[in-house]
Amino acid sequence: MQELTAFYAKKSVFAPPSYPFLGCLISFYKNRTRLLDWYTDLLSESPSQTIVVRRIGARRTVVTANPANVEHMLKTNFNNFPKGKAFTEILGDLLGCGIFNVDGELWSTQRKLASHEFSAKSLREFVVKTLKEEVEKRLIPLLEEAAETRKVVDLQDMLRRFAFDTICKVSLGYDPCCLDLSKPAPPLVKAFDSASEISAMRGMAPLFVVWKLKKALNIGSERKLKEAVELVHGCVLDIIQNKRRALFESDNDEVNNQHDNMEDLLSRLLSAGHDEEVVRDMVISFIMAGRDTTSSALTWLFWLLSKHPNAEEMMVKEVESMLGNYGEKELNFEVLKEMNCIKACLCESMRLYPPVAWDSKHALNDDVLPDGTFVGKGDRGVDHIRGMDEWMGHEYFL
Repeated sequence: MQELTAFYAKKSVFAPPSYPFLGCLISFYKNRTRLLDWYTDLLSESPSQTIVVRRIGARRTVVTANPANVEHMLKTNFNNFPKGKAFTEILGDLLGCGIFNVDGELWSTQRKLASHEFSAKSLREFVVKTLKEEVEKRLIPLLEEAAETRKVVDLQDMLRRFAFDTICKVSLGYDPCCLDLSKPAPPLVKAFDSASEISAMRGMAPLFVVWKLKKALNIGSERKLKEAVELVHGCVLDIIQNKRRALFESDNDEVNNQHDNMEDLLSRLLSAGHDEEVVRDMVISFIMAGRDTTSSALTWLFWLLSKHPNAEEMMVKEVESMLGNYGEKELNFEVLKEMNCIKACLCESMRLYPPVAWDSKHALNDDVLPDGTFVGKGDRGVDHIRGMDEWMGHEYFL
């Protein structure tokens, strides 16, 4: 029965225009700079909200926006869909063995560790304090100056700078001062941007063998990636070593007594005795994950608020009711948790424009998705979150 189901699933898949031997390589190449939109368009035409992409030089790929399929891969049969070697190779040079680039026991161990640290009340309070300082002392003055001089600003760039400052302070206890426009961007920022961009380009390459060959020969973009990764790893290791020396020079009893009061994540990981390379990979993963997702979510939120003044008014009223018209009351983590209108607007914004538009997995064994699509061992499975919104309709905001 299972073989029969798999047979019919293989026969009835929806796919982009393909050719013998090449598969859909030509269409993929034409759309390589707009893969997200291309997949979204194809999914909107598929009756099951699932497509199968075959092209020479890459594994068969099942892209789905079908909620039942997504739940199957992320929950029901989660163990059969790890990230897989093909995915971890793409980000491996930059992220190493960080939580967002590993599977199995390594992933589980780091997830438990991160969950424990981020559940600490002191770290949550430090995050809020850091955000408050960054907003009040840097972001708002820049926006006020722009408003007074009627200067046009790139809000997305400004929010990326804001997010990088914040995530570095929280993860490393290090301030890159990206929002201080009077200073040049530190080397770490430029190297991180370069490494992230080139790593992403690997995933969009029509033929993976091309970037692997360039890496083996140390030429072109792969040479630039190697240099950028070395700089990122070197800068982060320097910060780690300086932090370790500072902790070592402190009185041991004092350090032990103040463990719960340590503020940044790096201090907590080092004081717990974790290896420098493990700590390096973990904090780099958090920086990468926190910077772009935060800035993307905020950029779309402000864009949507500019189109929906009623939602903006509701948010302002909620803040004023909880903090006072002039901010007389203190802002802390518990107060933020009670701001339901702001939370609803953020969630709605991320539903419409998810910061992580898709999630890639690779099947350990043959499987059949709930809509009948066959997934073979080694096939790539992509949960297309952005496509789910397209299917459900996205002309709505609070």
